[in-house]
Amino acid sequence: MRPSTPDPLDESGKTSEAGLGPAMARLFGLLASPDMARWRVRMVAALVLTVIAKLFAVAAPVFFGDGINAIAAHAASPDAAASVTAGAVASGALTAFVIAFIAYATARFLSVGAPQLRDAMFAPVSQDAQRLTSVKAFGHVQRLSIGFHQMKRTGALNRIIDRGARAVDFLMRFLIFNIAPTLLELVLAAGVLSINYGWEFAAISLVTVGVYMVMTWSVTDWRVKIRRDMNNADNEANARAVDSLINFETVKAFAAEQRETEAYDSVMQRYAHAAAKSQSSLAVLNGGQALVMNAGLLAMALMAGWKAWNGVLQPGDVAAVTLILMNIYQPLNILGWAYREIKQSAVDMERLFDTLALEPDVADAPDAKPLVLKGGAVSFDEVSFAHDGRVRSINSVSLDVAPGSFVGLCGPSGAGKSTILRLLFRFYDPEAGRVLIDGQDLRHVTQESLRDALGLVPQDVVLFNDTLRANVIYGRPEASEADILDALERAQLGEFVRQLPEGLETRVGERGLKLSGGEKQRVGVARAILKNPAVLVLDEATSALDSETEKEVQAALAEAARGRTTIAVAHRLSTIANADRIYVMDAGAIVEAGSHNELLQRDGLYARMWKRQSEAGDPVMTIDAP
Repeated sequence: MRPSTPDPLDESGKTSEAGLGPAMARLFGLLASPDMARWRVRMVAALVLTVIAKLFAVAAPVFFGDGINAIAAHAASPDAAASVTAGAVASGALTAFVIAFIAYATARFLSVGAPQLRDAMFAPVSQDAQRLTSVKAFGHVQRLSIGFHQMKRTGALNRIIDRGARAVDFLMRFLIFNIAPTLLELVLAAGVLSINYGWEFAAISLVTVGVYMVMTWSVTDWRVKIRRDMNNADNEANARAVDSLINFETVKAFAAEQRETEAYDSVMQRYAHAAAKSQSSLAVLNGGQALVMNAGLLAMALMAGWKAWNGVLQPGDVAAVTLILMNIYQPLNILGWAYREIKQSAVDMERLFDTLALEPDVADAPDAKPLVLKGGAVSFDEVSFAHDGRVRSINSVSLDVAPGSFVGLCGPSGAGKSTILRLLFRFYDPEAGRVLIDGQDLRHVTQESLRDALGLVPQDVVLFNDTLRANVIYGRPEASEADILDALERAQLGEFVRQLPEGLETRVGERGLKLSGGEKQRVGVARAILKNPAVLVLDEATSALDSETEKEVQAALAEAARGRTTIAVAHRLSTIANADRIYVMDAGAIVEAGSHNELLQRDGLYARMWKRQSEAGDPVMTIDAP
């Protein structure tokens, strides 16, 4: 039995404790990747501008203090009152404080303007990093095996990719250009305070910021747990809403609107409860931050005032040390929010990289080569396989499909027919035995070349919410207009398209819901014909259609099967009565094989199934053998 695929969308596991270290390592790894090489100059320029901004931010209060000191010195000077020298002294003092205030204003402007220039320069870098992350994640998910896609919740997966990409932008903006520069400013400010005004001021600023950060981080860690509960509820609500809205026809058919609404409300109540706790805890955080910040300012002002009182400092120095501390406080005002978001971004990035770390159950071998077609012969050689939770899905199945022949597969529900097709497409690998096309083991060829050689018309053709043209050419995007029109005619869809006001540019709606069942099936047939595969697979392609529509689709299928190897899984045995060979499956094994007449003569399972369907009035509609 295959090991079950782990749920990559479960947020209750180890990733909930994701650290900043791994997140930063991945972030810097992304920035250092070859894909980001073209932005190196902008990255360096952004860092230089950040450092310049912090240098001016620390220098600005010093200039302001020098200006105040110049005014105070002039006011206190005995020469200020002497008539002979008053003009010269006033002129010198005026020049000093004007220059100091101009320097202050210039430094303030550069400390604010440089980050704005930096953000403008770095915006393309950030957006490109998000794009690369999203595209990498989307492409990786596309390459994961069918087992993952059968287990995933589409809404939750979309959220993980979206949040992970946004986390890249957030961590760059706040860690690299906010938190780290704030720490740099703190170091620079401590140096300036210590050198210019006394070590006591450096100690006060370091202790105040240290206490502020420890308190903020402690409370925020508690709040992150609440946020995690909110995210889990948000994921569940989004996934439930997507499931319900996609399957709205089923919801309405069972009059389950109220039940679906109540289920959604149950999840939203959990979210609302967590959100309310988050808002309440925010008041605790903000109150604590205000207490620490104002205590630090009080200590700084008292110390500066005491030194000024004793003649150690001048009045402008009191203003300077206060402004320096207030400048440090400015980015710290959002530290609680930023720290919480940084922690959450680390979790979001970890969730994304957990998804990127998933390995597909089915992967190309290192030495896999493209499939070489020699006619389209298909062979199953003693193949065994079990789905998750089952002892055995198929057991020692052997069958051969000659090139260009038409082979039918039938049997009761659960007999293993669809498993045969999934193994042929290599959605799974067999646990034992081999599946071959033209003598080549599918495990030794690339999946892309294999699936290029196969065409599928399923029971329920699901179309993209795009135009008819986009859906028809999906298997062969480079097809010419003449080839497209030819495929439409052969699929008995040409007249229908000509009657549409917008023709091939008509949009088909979500999953093709604007088309009838027969129209969707014929679009699927046209897509298969246009692809021109070596092997055509029909998976109960008409079982869901009414008799009249089935006649039209069967004619299209007969045209699609002409000249190529065709394998048809059938519920209505009449659709495979003309097959070159029919394999009858039961309980995961082939129990009968032969032509239609041979199987009837044996009076076995096939004959009993044929008799029941004939007695039930099943119309005889056959696909002619190629």
